[in-house]
Amino acid sequence: MTPKVISLNQVRKKRSRAEEKAEADQNAVKFGRTKAQRLLEAAQAEQARQRLDQSQFEDE
Repeated sequence: MTPKVISLNQVRKKRSRAEEKAEADQNAVKFGRTKAQRLLEAAQAEQARQRLDQSQFEDE
């Protein structure tokens, strides 16, 4: 049997990608919001803006 040849550069890159992904996942949990949460917040802000616009007096 011949030993399997591996590229150390590929191993290094793979490890680096895994570490970056782990850090990104931690940040997503810490700071992130789901798409549904962002859309809900945007919809609520739009409704609040519309209510405010409706309640303003028009000065002519």
